Amino acid sequence: MYSKCDSPDSAKVVFDSIRVKSTISWTALVSGFAKSGRKEEALELFRNMPIKNLYSWTALISGFVQSGKGLEAFSVFTEMRRESVHILDPLVLSSIVGACANMAASIAGRQVHGLVISLGFYSCLFISNALIDMYAKCSDVIAAKDIFSRMRHRDVVSWTSLIVGMAQHGQAEKALALYSEMVSHGVKPNEVTFVGLIYACSHVGFVAKGRELFQSMSKDYGIRPSLQHYTCLLDLLGRSGLIDEAEKLIRTMPFPPDEPTWAALLSACKRQGKSQMGVRFADHLLSCFKPRDPSTYILLSNVYASSSLWGKVSEARRKLGDMEVRKDPGYSSVEVRKETEVFYAGETSHPLKEEIFGLLKKLEEDMRRRNGYVPDTSWILHDMDEQEKEKLLFWHSERSAVAYALLKGVPGSPIRIVKNLRVCGDCHVVMKHISEITEREIIVRDATRYHHFKGGKCSCNDFW
Repeated sequence: MYSKCDSPDSAKVVFDSIRVKSTISWTALVSGFAKSGRKEEALELFRNMPIKNLYSWTALISGFVQSGKGLEAFSVFTEMRRESVHILDPLVLSSIVGACANMAASIAGRQVHGLVISLGFYSCLFISNALIDMYAKCSDVIAAKDIFSRMRHRDVVSWTSLIVGMAQHGQAEKALALYSEMVSHGVKPNEVTFVGLIYACSHVGFVAKGRELFQSMSKDYGIRPSLQHYTCLLDLLGRSGLIDEAEKLIRTMPFPPDEPTWAALLSACKRQGKSQMGVRFADHLLSCFKPRDPSTYILLSNVYASSSLWGKVSEARRKLGDMEVRKDPGYSSVEVRKETEVFYAGETSHPLKEEIFGLLKKLEEDMRRRNGYVPDTSWILHDMDEQEKEKLLFWHSERSAVAYALLKGVPGSPIRIVKNLRVCGDCHVVMKHISEITEREIIVRDATRYHHFKGGKCSCNDFW
């Protein structure tokens, strides 16, 4: 009970009071510390267990996955395989597939998929559901569809996993068609289904359909909309230029709007050219919140700059430093020929540095000549001259990752990149141009969504 309530220290007090401790007691405590993200304590407890079984290993692995420690989960799973622990229950496989999904580790995911088949768990419902989710999050919707089509039995999670996967990758019409098929099969949707559906509508501007689905939740299925549903509807209205209706929604919804909600509305104002309304929202966001996301400050700064309110531009930039908002180091990973390469922002020590620099320089020259590209240095908040800002943009991690994939990858194959932060506006423009110049599909999973760049366009329609 204490472990499940995220109180591992209280669980430890009870554990210590037991004179004869069973494997179940040890496993429950290990699970509590692992799920709370206390890696070292969880591992120490696990090493001290007198007897370990499959469920003990599963508790540690699934706890690490739930606390976002996917690499640690993989390390333990590898050790479990070396110890020749027989996998009689597929729950541990479901957990490790989930780790692959969270990290968008498609190579590892395919290896685990092979293990699932070899162990005879391919027909297990929750394993198949996990595989659909994993392939979708690894940007391979075709593989996700293939798993779905081969399933003998499907539940609401099966349908929803594919609907959400299609929605995230900009396949709105297919997601809505799959929903119609799901209902026709008598499967009742859940809360997550509607998040995916309304999100899908926002990508293609299906305002009427989005409203209809939002109302259908409570009317037809008795599901009370959550803040996430309201945020998806707000995103749909903002993308479609219905800023007044979006503002009314944010002020009347039964949840207090948070920083991302106001930032989404502010971003919609910027995109639609509603400068006065944007300034009003920016003032509210700056005065009533203590923004934690550095990109919010960039957005505030740009909104004020578009209205020539340079004093407020300075204030937004000053508050970024005063509040000690710090960005995690930006990095991007790319899978090339069954190996994963990681690039950090500003990295200049890579063995292929000269080749990467030369290719990026050539692509930039092509972009300037063909597309009239000019670097947008407003995304750099550091106090430095324009040339230095352009240099910082040039070495953003996703650009190095794309260049590496172009140099080392299979010609014509899609380039799949995972970035830990949100793609900046200038890199977004650059990715579109590179996809057109090289005639390659580039798929980027950043901190907020998926971007499919192809032929000079992006699946997000330049709104994220």
